[in-house]
Amino acid sequence: MLDIDWNLIRSFAAVAETGSLSAAARKLRASQPTLGRHITELEQVLDVTLFRRGRAGYKLTRQGVELLGRALEMREQAEAFSRLALGATEEVAGTVRIAASEMVAIYVLPPMLALLAAEEPGIEIEIVASNLVENLLGRDADIAIRMIEPSQLDLVARKAADIPIVVCAAKSYIARRGRPEDPSQLLQHQMIGLDRAMDIINGFRNAGIPIDRHAFHIRCDQHAVIWEATRAGAGVSFQQRPIVERAPEVEILLPELEIPLLPCWIAMHRDLRSSVRIRRVADFLMEYLKAYCAGRPLSPAASNSAARARPAIRQTTTSRTETAT
Repeated sequence: MLDIDWNLIRSFAAVAETGSLSAAARKLRASQPTLGRHITELEQVLDVTLFRRGRAGYKLTRQGVELLGRALEMREQAEAFSRLALGATEEVAGTVRIAASEMVAIYVLPPMLALLAAEEPGIEIEIVASNLVENLLGRDADIAIRMIEPSQLDLVARKAADIPIVVCAAKSYIARRGRPEDPSQLLQHQMIGLDRAMDIINGFRNAGIPIDRHAFHIRCDQHAVIWEATRAGAGVSFQQRPIVERAPEVEILLPELEIPLLPCWIAMHRDLRSSVRIRRVADFLMEYLKAYCAGRPLSPAASNSAARARPAIRQTTTSRTETAT
C-alpha cells in the first residue's frame, strides 16, 4: 500500500475542481509552485498522468477522473474531522470566519466587531464580504449571516430578526427634485437600482407598476455602490431602514409604503455548535442583529447576555442560493 501525503491529494482535488494552479492556490491559500510540485509528486508516486496541461488550464485525464471521486471523499472526511476537532475546543480564543452580504459586512458589522474585540480580545475575526452563499460544509466560513433561510445539509440556522426596507434619498436630491407623493411618482424620479437582479423590478410589478431595468437611472448589483450613490444625491433607492436612520444626510420617503421585510438569519455547521468561541460569536451576532433591526444600539450589558443566552436552533436540510441586500 502506498503511503501518500494528504497534502498531495488535497492539492490534486483543488486543481481538478478549479482547473488551474492559480485558482487552486487562492482557494487553498498556498503558492502556485507548491501546488505544481504537489501534482508532479503525486503523479510520480502513483505512476499515472493526472492532468493534461495546456493554455486552457489543467484538464483531468481518464485516470484523474477516476481518482477524483476518492479524493473528494477523503477531503470530506478530513473536513468533518476538522469540524469535530474544532467543536471540541473549550477556549474562548482563536479565529472565527464570518460570511456576510456586502451591506452587512461594510455597514453593520464594524461597530459590533469593535465591541466584540473589547469583550473577547482572544477572538480573531475574518470577514468574507460577499453576496454569494459560502459553503459552510467546506469551512469557507464558520458562521454566515444571510438574508434568506440557509438550508444546506447539516447546517443549523437561527432567525435574528426582520430588517425593514424603506425608500430614501439624500436631502440634496430632494432639494433638487422634490419628494414623490405616491409610489407611481417614483418613476418620475432618478431611481438607483439593481442591474441584473430582479428583486426591485418584481416588487414594482407585484404592486401593479410594470417596469424594467431602464427605470433605474443608475444600475449596479453591488448594494454598497447603490447606497453610496444615494448618499451622494444621485437618486432614490431602497435601503435597510437602520442604515438610513444612521445617515443624517438621507431621508426616508413614502413612509407609509409597505415593502416586504428582509429576513436575517445566522447559520453554522452543526458540528461547530460545541465550539465555545464560535457559539460566543454566533450568540453575540444574534443579540447585535436584533438590536440593529430594532434601530437601537447594542450596549455592553446586552452583548454580555449573548454569552448566556441560548436561543433555539433548528437544523436545515436542503440547499439554495441567495440574493442579499
